[in-house]
Amino acid sequence: MMQVNMRSFKQKVRHNQKSFKAYLGKIEKNPPLKLDATASKISDEVWQEVDCLSCANCCKSMTPTFTTADIKRIAAHVEMSVADFKDKWLDFDKKDKDWVNKKQPCQFLNLGTNMCSIYEFRPADCAGFPYLKKKKMVEYIHVHQQNISYCPATYKMVEKMMEQGVKAVKHK
Repeated sequence: MMQVNMRSFKQKVRHNQKSFKAYLGKIEKNPPLKLDATASKISDEVWQEVDCLSCANCCKSMTPTFTTADIKRIAAHVEMSVADFKDKWLDFDKKDKDWVNKKQPCQFLNLGTNMCSIYEFRPADCAGFPYLKKKKMVEYIHVHQQNISYCPATYKMVEKMMEQGVKAVKHK
């Protein structure tokens, strides 16, 4: 597994972001047959190459959404009341109606090791990220379009899909 070079990653994103998003848009409109199986196979290849602990960019620059269950579980783990936990760490996004971190990087990220201090109790959103193997990939294209800018694994997945000739297919 390779360490992620964030400087190189950000340069690649600047250079390819528009074309990658356009490519994903075409896949979304006209998904190829067996897209989910192909994405699953490519995901396995990606995780042989990308080391999340050398990156942690998601934890440094994004926020998960916290469900009610997440908040109760994490608050209990850190021995706080739900109200105190929300007050100390979270904001309510009125537009999306989501609980999110007040700041980045995430308060639970150990910046020295890039490890999560509440890994076993982390939000479901973190546990699923970056959703490469989500069933019905086509329903997550909009998420992947956003995540290519933040997540080297998502970027690598799209890059591999393009290299392997995964193309949008007009269905009759």
